[in-house]
Amino acid sequence: MQGDDWIDILDSPLPTQAAITFITTPDAGGMAIFLGTTRTEKNPQQQELIALDYEAYQEMALPQLQTLATAARSQWPIIKSVILHRTGRVALSEPSVLIAIASPHRHEAFSACRFIIDAIKADVAIWKKEFWADGSATWVEPNAPRSTT
Repeated sequence: MQGDDWIDILDSPLPTQAAITFITTPDAGGMAIFLGTTRTEKNPQQQELIALDYEAYQEMALPQLQTLATAARSQWPIIKSVILHRTGRVALSEPSVLIAIASPHRHEAFSACRFIIDAIKADVAIWKKEFWADGSATWVEPNAPRSTT
């Protein structure tokens, strides 16, 4: 944690309650929390997803996350922020990314969360590998079209 921003890449379950506690402040009229979770889906061969694995180049990804926090602060009046990403195996329904923003108003908090998650998926040195029920695995290309099943 550094001042009013908590940014980290963790190889353990994300501390959701600790993140909410961190951003809780009487100055905030809006707190938005985004949890990106592993959802069930099928690959083109109709195999069920069983888990995701995340890898990060931490020496690059952590500064990139800090840059995103700074960019968000330049656009919205953020009081406190949390950006956490998980590495390693993430089972169905478990969070892989947590973004929490406290700001004077809800609109700013929602907007900052959306900006940060969109930028993480597009630009940060974190990669996702899908593991399927048949034992196969596939790397996910950034910005690739995703299945809606």
